[in-house]
Amino acid sequence: MEELAIKIKICGRVYPMKVQATDEKRVRTASNLINEQVRAYSDKFGIHDKQDLLAMVALDCLMDTLKSKDGATRERQVVAEKVDTLVKLVDQVLT
Repeated sequence: MEELAIKIKICGRVYPMKVQATDEKRVRTASNLINEQVRAYSDKFGIHDKQDLLAMVALDCLMDTLKSKDGATRERQVVAEKVDTLVKLVDQVLT
């Protein structure tokens, strides 16, 4: 795969990175979302310390990730229960 050397800006700091060509758009989008979230927190709470703002964004992102994982786990449990029910119904019909 082709690696690209890109620069992204987060909170006014430039970070040089090497990314796969297929990931470039996703990395740039993530960078833009981080900056938007930092601005939103700064406006909402009047906080201007970049480290505090980035910590809040990181916490928010991880909370969203954990919620998604919990939701996926619940969905897998529901699907497993439905498959189990279907297997039992098929077994009843076949025996």
